[in-house]
Amino acid sequence: MKKSQGFTLIELMIVVAIIGILAAIALPAYQDYTKRTHVSEGLTLAAGAKSAATEFYADRGYWPSNNFSAGIASSASITGNAVKAVVFSRATGVATVGGTGTITITYNTKVKDNETLVMKGKGGTQAGSIRWGCGHTNKEVDGSTASDANYGTLAMKYQKWIPARCRG
Repeated sequence: MKKSQGFTLIELMIVVAIIGILAAIALPAYQDYTKRTHVSEGLTLAAGAKSAATEFYADRGYWPSNNFSAGIASSASITGNAVKAVVFSRATGVATVGGTGTITITYNTKVKDNETLVMKGKGGTQAGSIRWGCGHTNKEVDGSTASDANYGTLAMKYQKWIPARCRG
């Protein structure tokens, strides 16, 4: 009876090939997963601006004009691992009942440098009737048929990275 000496070269090459194939499949999926995680970080950071703006609207009946009037930190101060800035603005520039408030999240190179995702809040004529959307779901909020660029460049170019609640 002959004693086994170990693995043959062919067996080792087959194992290496299988590992290579698995890595080629797993790496793109992992990269997309990390991009989606970074995009979600932006939505989490924007939640504070969303709450402050909603409270402002509920109290006064119109949207604040910028981060300062909403009572939140400056856009340069609201940053994260993948987020450059979170900016609040009033879409019309005029304090009107039922207007639209906009939160623009700008990402850094961990997602794609200077790409944006836009959240819009539409105020109603009755207190408490505020609807928020992000990405393509903004169309449901503002009723617009405008270019997708109004909803951020991520919504336009990189649908797979934005959360399902923001996809069209």
